[in-house]
Amino acid sequence: MRFGLLYHHQVPRPWTQDSEERVIRESLEQIELADRLGFDYAWATEHHFLDEYSHSSAPEVFLAAAAAKTDKIRLAHGIVSLPPAVNHPVRVAERLATLDLISGGRVEFGSGQGSTQHELGAFHIDRATKREQWREAIDVVVRLLTEVPFTGHDGTHVSVPPRNLLPKPKQNPHPPLWMACSNPASVEDAGRNGMGALSFAFIGVDEARERVEAYYRAIESDDCVPVGRAVNANFAVVLPFMLAADEATALERGLDGVHFYASAFSHFYLKGRHRPGVTDLSAQFAAERAQGKTVADQNVSGDDLTQAGSLSDFEQALRRGIGDPQKIRDLIRAHEEAGVDQIIFQVQLGNTRHEHIMEALELFAREVMPEFAERRPGRDLAKKQRLAVPVKAALDRVPARTADVCDYVIATDLETFAPPAG
Repeated sequence: MRFGLLYHHQVPRPWTQDSEERVIRESLEQIELADRLGFDYAWATEHHFLDEYSHSSAPEVFLAAAAAKTDKIRLAHGIVSLPPAVNHPVRVAERLATLDLISGGRVEFGSGQGSTQHELGAFHIDRATKREQWREAIDVVVRLLTEVPFTGHDGTHVSVPPRNLLPKPKQNPHPPLWMACSNPASVEDAGRNGMGALSFAFIGVDEARERVEAYYRAIESDDCVPVGRAVNANFAVVLPFMLAADEATALERGLDGVHFYASAFSHFYLKGRHRPGVTDLSAQFAAERAQGKTVADQNVSGDDLTQAGSLSDFEQALRRGIGDPQKIRDLIRAHEEAGVDQIIFQVQLGNTRHEHIMEALELFAREVMPEFAERRPGRDLAKKQRLAVPVKAALDRVPARTADVCDYVIATDLETFAPPAG
C-alpha cells in the first residue's frame, strides 16, 4: 500500500489579491512535509476555467516547484488532458522529460480525455472523438519519449514529422503511465492498456475489490497490449481525508471542505449553469448548507433528499476518509485486503485550513503509516512474482516499429533567412 496526496487547488470565494498564491504556497508546504514524513506520491490535477473548483491549469509548473522542495516523493500528473488542442503531444513529452530530469526520475504520467463542457468547449474539442484523440496522443507521446529519432506520425487528430525529442526522460523507458478511470469499463481498459488505473470516483471497499479484480484480470489476459514500453500494474483509489485525535474533531475540520468539493463538482459536471467569472459557487454552497441541503445529502444524480436521519451512499462516501487513527487504519486495511495498491487522499478541499492539513499529515505518518510500510516489501514481492510472466507476455504483444527514417533530412534554405542586400 502506498499513499498519495491530490491537489485541485480549490480557491473558494470571496477572493483576495493573494488567494491563489496562498493556496499554491500552502500546497507546496504540505508536499514538502509529506516528503519528509514518507508519503509516496503528490498528484496534481489539470483543469481549465473551473472557477473555485480547480485553479490548477499548469500542473507541470507546480510539480516542478514541488520537485525543488522534495527529495523522494513521486510527482504525478493526475491527469494531463491529452486532446491535442489542449496539450500538443510534443509539448507534453518535452515537459514530462524535463520534469523527470529536474526531479531525478520521480515523475508519474497520468492522462485522460477531459470531460466538462467548460473545458471541452473552450478548446473546441468534439466530445464524440475525445477518446480517439486521447488514444492517438498517448501513442505519440510514448514514441516521442522512446524513439531516437521519433519516426513521425500522420494521424487523424495530430501530425508530427520525424524529429528527435530532446531532452529524454531519466526513467527508462519512460515515466510510469496511468489512465483516469471513472467507471468499471475504463478500469478494464486501463488494464488492457498496461496502464495504472486512477479511480477518481469515491467508491466503497466492495466496489473497489470488484474493480481491482477486473483490472488485474485484464492485465493477465491475452487482450493486454501495453500502450507504453513498460507495464504499470497499479490500482489507485481517491478518498477525502482529514485525520484528528477523535472523529468529531476530524469531521468538524474536514467535512465542510469535502461538501464544498462535492457541490462544486455537481455544478460543473452534472447540472450547473455557469457564468464565467461571475457565478459564485461559495454563495450557492452556503445557501445549500443553511437549508440543510448540501449536495452530500443527495445522490449524484440530484434526486430527492434521503429520509431524515439516514445517510445516503454518497454522504457516506464523503465521510469515509475522515476520522480518528483507528477508523482510518481499519479503512486502509480493508482496501489493502481488497488489493488496492495506492490510496490518494484529497486534502486541499474548500476552505479546509492549512494548519489542520499539516497536523493531519503528521498524525497519519505517526499513527497510521508504519503498519502498512512494514508489510509493503512482502506485498511488492508477491505481486512482482505473480505478474512476471503475464507482463512479459503483454510486452511481447507490442508491435515492433520498423519505419526507416535514415534518409530523412530537414533541408534548410539559408537564402530564405538571408538579410536583404544593402
